[in-house]
Amino acid sequence: REACGLIDMSFMSKFVVAGRDAVHVLQRLSTSDINTGKMTYTQWLHKETGGVEADVTVCRLPRGTPWAPTDDSFLVVATDTIHRRVQAMVRREVRDGEVCAVVDMTGGLAKVDVQGPSSKDVLPELGDLAFRGVSTISIGKCASVVAARLTYVGEHGYELFVPSEHAVDVHDALVDRGAPHGLRHVGLKAVNSLRLEKGYRDYGHDIDNLDGVHDVGLSFTCDLTKEFNGKDRVLEAASQPRSRRLVSVFVEDKDAWPQPGAPVLRDGRVVGDLRSVTYGHALGGFVGLAMVDGPRWSGDDFAVDVGGRVYPCRASLRGFYDPRSERVRA
Repeated sequence: REACGLIDMSFMSKFVVAGRDAVHVLQRLSTSDINTGKMTYTQWLHKETGGVEADVTVCRLPRGTPWAPTDDSFLVVATDTIHRRVQAMVRREVRDGEVCAVVDMTGGLAKVDVQGPSSKDVLPELGDLAFRGVSTISIGKCASVVAARLTYVGEHGYELFVPSEHAVDVHDALVDRGAPHGLRHVGLKAVNSLRLEKGYRDYGHDIDNLDGVHDVGLSFTCDLTKEFNGKDRVLEAASQPRSRRLVSVFVEDKDAWPQPGAPVLRDGRVVGDLRSVTYGHALGGFVGLAMVDGPRWSGDDFAVDVGGRVYPCRASLRGFYDPRSERVRA
């Protein structure tokens, strides 16, 4: 939050989707327009139910990327828990006569994130890169690092995709660069706390295939000017009253220690449960995401039941940290 962190996210699933018709295959799968030249956050939905099958980012790789098989190559990044599902979804979406292949690059690419306000000082060559922009840069002895200005912790930052044989060298170069700027190594427990303060979702914890985009607050990813799998279900759900919603919750009492699955109450009545929760150090309390029933999803009159003891909490449709994302875009 104050300087910058170096985060090893290499466990994430990474695929290159390439070929003459790769863009058409990915456009049908994705709720967003992925052919923008930027890193795009999007959902892949079940064709019939509209449930969220995958939560991914997609970008067209810069022309000339050495490890891209063709100039019509896209990078798809997903969480590790849906590795094989994402791969299978791409393969099944390819129609007769289309030319499109999916290559599993998870073991071949390291993913190193540099996140925080001073990340701009660690990577000054990316100073002009717009939010969600993608570029190829050299770090250390590696001339083929694909960099995207994106964040999962709610700060100005970059995601770096590095051929695995160069991972150690790039890591060491970043550590040397970052030393004057307060760079520290950051683990996944800290990442979980940071992302929950911001209200960012984690597929498999906060979202699953029984949820629709409206339920989990991700309908903003849907570009209704294009066709995509599950679009009819999205439009149908939009026309109906909302019955439940994923919301951010904040418990100020430091003795509460709520756990995932804890009941959430409103006006003394159980209306949902916590899907994820941890301590938020920047906020000074416990922060999480909960699925709650309507008709109201925000306010100060919520509570969490922890082993029979009830702790007051606040609920909000936005994350409690930097709710307007001013730091992300700074």
